[in-house]
Amino acid sequence: MLSEPRSGRLAAWGNALLAGLVSPDDAALAIVGEDSVHRVEGLPGESGPVGLTLALGRLRALGVKGLRVALPAPGHPLGLSGPPDFNARALDAEEAVVCHGAALGLVPEVYEAGPKGDVHVEVVWHCLAVREAPPADVPSLGEAERELAEALREATEVLSRLDVAGSGPVAEAAVDAYRARAERGREVLAPGYPPRAVRVLELAQRVGLLISVAYENGHGGAVSASEISARALALRPVERTARRAQVAAYNAFVEERERGVR
Repeated sequence: MLSEPRSGRLAAWGNALLAGLVSPDDAALAIVGEDSVHRVEGLPGESGPVGLTLALGRLRALGVKGLRVALPAPGHPLGLSGPPDFNARALDAEEAVVCHGAALGLVPEVYEAGPKGDVHVEVVWHCLAVREAPPADVPSLGEAERELAEALREATEVLSRLDVAGSGPVAEAAVDAYRARAERGREVLAPGYPPRAVRVLELAQRVGLLISVAYENGHGGAVSASEISARALALRPVERTARRAQVAAYNAFVEERERGVR
C-alpha cells in the first residue's frame, strides 16, 4: 500500500473522464503514470488489445457510467461481486476495477522488461464479465474514516508497547519518500471527488506506509514469539481497515452519483 494502486488511478481518472471533467488524453496520461504503456484486451466489439483512450470511449458506449475499485486479499473479497473466475483473477492481481452500468470488470497484468535500472513496465487490463451486485464489504466514507481512526489508535498503542512502531534509517527513508510524493502531487484523486474522499485516501495511504515500515523494519523490540504474534495481530486489522478506506475513497464518486448528489 505504499504506492497508489493502478486500479485506483484507472477508476479515479476514468470517472473524471466519464463525467466530462478531464480530456481523454489527460486521463490516459494520469492513469499510465510512470508505466510505459497501458492496453485493454477483451473489450466487447474489439478484436485485440486497444489503447486506454479508445478503451474508455468504448466503455462509455457500452453503458458504463462509473468505475469502482476492488482491493481483495485472501479471505477478504473487498469490492468484488463475482463471478468466481473474475474474483480469482482479481485476487491474484490484488486489485481490479468494476464497471458501474455494464457487467464488466478490468484486472491488470503487469509485464516488466529491460535491464536492471532501466526497467519498462507495461500493463494489460483484461476485460471480463462480472456479476451485477453490490460490492463486498465496502464502507461509506464516514464509516471508513471512523474505523481507520479507531484502528490506528489501537494499533499504535500496541506497537508502541512492543517498540515496533517503525524507527531507524529504513523507516525514516520511507517516511521521507512519502512526504516527497505528497509534496510533488497534492492531487491524490482526480477532479470531481469530494474533499472527504481525498482526506480518507490520504489517511489510508499514510497508514499503509506505517504498516509497511513496521513489517519491513524487522521485529523491532518484539523479540519473543508472543510479542511478534501480538504485533502481527495488531497490524492485520489496521491493514484491512486501511484497504477498506482506500476502496471507499476511490468509489465515492460512483456512490455520490448513485445517491443523486452529482
